[in-house]
Amino acid sequence: MTEAEQDQAFTDAIARFGGAIARMARGYEADADLRRDLEQDIQVALWQSLASFDGRCSLSTWVWRVAHNRAASHIIARRRHTQRRWSNIEDIELTSDDPTPFEHATSDQAMALILSIIDRLDPPDRQILLLYLEGVAAAETGEITGVSSDVVATKIHRFKTMLTRRFAQTGDAS
Repeated sequence: MTEAEQDQAFTDAIARFGGAIARMARGYEADADLRRDLEQDIQVALWQSLASFDGRCSLSTWVWRVAHNRAASHIIARRRHTQRRWSNIEDIELTSDDPTPFEHATSDQAMALILSIIDRLDPPDRQILLLYLEGVAAAETGEITGVSSDVVATKIHRFKTMLTRRFAQTGDAS
């Protein structure tokens, strides 16, 4: 791929996935300055990687794979600096002290609650759920993350079940 083709492919990818990459960066990094750095790192990694993009997978899969690999590297590096404890999705339980979704007045606040739950997850589970929230199919998520689509579906089901239980605690599961 020539540099001009690489630049055009990058421009097209950012036009198509830029908003989703920003949302994904938000899911990986809460600090606004570090989030901007992560988003820029993802964009640089994407531009660099497009030189070797050979079309064996869809552009969508390629972009997500690069973005999530860069975000996972960011998390691992940040983990070294902080001693934060992450959990598997199977191990997370929301305590009664955690606010319920109904205690939040806007959809932005509800999404913030969901992202705060996702933020507590191990990077592999976080990656699966962030892709799910972006509407990426289980099969493509499996291809991106390197796990089977059955594992992806199971993780998503457990997450939905956990949220349903949380909604039901308020007496209104609708």
